[in-house]
Amino acid sequence: MRSRRRPRPRPAARTDPGPGAARRRRQRLYFAAMARGKASFLESLQLSLPLFAPDVPEPPAPAPLLPRATLPPAPVASATPPEPEPRGALSPVVFRHPRASRELRLDGHLVAYELKRSKRRSIGFVVGPDGLSVSAPRWVGQAEIESALREKGGWILRKLAEQAERNKRLQQARVEWRDGTSLPFLGETVIVVLDPRATGAVLNSAADALPGVPRLTLHVGLPQHATPEQIRDAVQAWLQRQARRIFEERCQHFAQRLGVSYRRLALSSAQTRWGSASADGSIRLNWRLIHFALPTIDYVVAHELAHLREMNHSPRFWDVVRSVMPDYEQARGTLRDSVLPVLD
Repeated sequence: MRSRRRPRPRPAARTDPGPGAARRRRQRLYFAAMARGKASFLESLQLSLPLFAPDVPEPPAPAPLLPRATLPPAPVASATPPEPEPRGALSPVVFRHPRASRELRLDGHLVAYELKRSKRRSIGFVVGPDGLSVSAPRWVGQAEIESALREKGGWILRKLAEQAERNKRLQQARVEWRDGTSLPFLGETVIVVLDPRATGAVLNSAADALPGVPRLTLHVGLPQHATPEQIRDAVQAWLQRQARRIFEERCQHFAQRLGVSYRRLALSSAQTRWGSASADGSIRLNWRLIHFALPTIDYVVAHELAHLREMNHSPRFWDVVRSVMPDYEQARGTLRDSVLPVLD
């Protein structure tokens, strides 16, 4: 008869976890602590990094971070960072047209311009004494106009700056009509002297004048209490008499050299022309040329007389001018860059 083995009784469940469970619990706590530490480190690193590299050396290590609930919001980077100012750029300047109806910024400069609508086919820009004037077709939108302005922004700003400088020089060139005032005559400075003893106006020259001191004085037969208008009219009349005398001499000189004859000479007060020539032989010269030195006057005289041979500005015309004025380009530059005294 086979004997049966009795089953071995199972040990009762231990209430003591034993050393293995304690070790596993310590590992779980360790890895959880490591995870929290890593997350905290990454969070701290992200908030302390600057968005843009500073231009100064890095400061010392920052103080401990504030609790998360009191952290200030991180700055948000701009989608389009501002363009750096070009080297040598001018400080921002405002150019405002007195009849401005639109404005925009060009390279940091505020430009307020006059906008005129017309039947023209394209957008046109004019920079004058008042500022920028824009002419555009009626069907062109404002966005297209501003796009064209930005495309030509460098040229516009350069011309506006030149015009502003010219306006400044014009203000400085304004003549204050009084005893002792000065103005240019034949490229030199002449001092106006109110002298009741003089008859009309008499030009005196001091041969022994010190360097840098004007040697010319114009004695005007007016009392010391003469009004600015009286002084202006007397001096201007004298300047026009001198202009006619000198222009006649230079016209005769260059007409002979060019082999032409002119019919008559007239003085002009044009605002935009130094001279003109007609096919009938009439020559008109701006009397304000009397402020310039003789070589500049000679260029304008030769220019107008050359038209009696070539009524155009072709290469042949400039060859005629060059035949009597080889360095006429220098005189042209003087006319372009000089500012006349403001007599009004």
